[in-house]
Amino acid sequence: MSDAIHSLVEHREARRLDVAPHVALPARILISLALLAGFGRVALGQAQGSFGIGVGTVRYAGGTSVSTASFSPAWTFDSPNTNLSVGGTLASVPLGVWSSQGRADLWLSTPPAFGGLRLGLQGTGAGTARTDGDWTAAAHGVAELLWAEQGWGIALGAGPSAGWIVNTSSVTALHTRARGWWQAGTLSYNVSVEPTRFLGAWFTDATVSVTANRPAVVTSLWATARISSAYGSKAAGGVLVRVFPVTRLAFELGAGGYLADPYQGLPRGGYVTAGVRLFMARRSVPPVASQPVWPPLVPPRRGDSVVVRFHMEGARSIAIAGDWDGWQVRALSSLGGDIWEGAFALGSGTYHFNLLVDGKEWVVPGSVAIVTDDGGGMEGVLLVP
Repeated sequence: MSDAIHSLVEHREARRLDVAPHVALPARILISLALLAGFGRVALGQAQGSFGIGVGTVRYAGGTSVSTASFSPAWTFDSPNTNLSVGGTLASVPLGVWSSQGRADLWLSTPPAFGGLRLGLQGTGAGTARTDGDWTAAAHGVAELLWAEQGWGIALGAGPSAGWIVNTSSVTALHTRARGWWQAGTLSYNVSVEPTRFLGAWFTDATVSVTANRPAVVTSLWATARISSAYGSKAAGGVLVRVFPVTRLAFELGAGGYLADPYQGLPRGGYVTAGVRLFMARRSVPPVASQPVWPPLVPPRRGDSVVVRFHMEGARSIAIAGDWDGWQVRALSSLGGDIWEGAFALGSGTYHFNLLVDGKEWVVPGSVAIVTDDGGGMEGVLLVP
């Protein structure tokens, strides 16, 4: 059985190696890492579009290298129980051929029931197409039970997967998944373990990612391992850095490696990419899947000013920065008993803020509405009537 499995897998990979230059295009890598870093988010009914231009070099297992330029639009829509992400690339490859790649992810969940449990459904479609007539496609579906609280969550699910290659027979598989996510200050963590029954044998993909959200820089690191006695064990990892010189523009730099895609026959390789991404509008998205939707902070008035007050156990100093004065960092006063206070002259409106704890960690206080900025960083919402 093992020899037959290897033969079919090698045939599918060899079929794709004939047209390998379209694999792992720069923008595809950037989009995939961004999706990984933001995995499990739920929205407040907002749409966000962006457009990227990138260049990069891909080196395949075996020594072949390809350089390419690409154009990559992306779009997301979020509501309390829905997340839809669509992304694609159009890239030039050798021999005067243009290649396109697309991916769509739809995630749905029910309201909490039975003590906080939810039912979640995720569907993913991906594919490639070239001007010389070559194409591939893949589809994945997962139904899962999940439990989510503020700042963390866990989920367990399973579903079917399938892949197609032009002029090659299709394949199907049973895909299972266990995952967890949590937030610690400015760091977001995701862990997943995905055993898959593919062509009569099992392989398991285990992935860990961490994202550091800073006001002007977002850094995502990830590592994945494929463990299988039938297919062999392999590992890959990568990094993506986004620098925001202005609110809606990011410079992106990525590097790392990726595993083969058995559904579309895409070979293993490594990459270095650089690009620029323009965001069309500001996003308002809570950072953790299925977390409660908290109300904004509504401060009381004291004369012509509003007063903010926070409880931060064990903090030695607290400062606040907000968009009402260009994100200047201003110290809050200690009232004793872990209570910190500040007064600001603000007119009516909606504002965003962050707290700096002990001069080194940016946080948003609990039970306050959270949005993400264009770079993926979290901000609290303050409403002045």
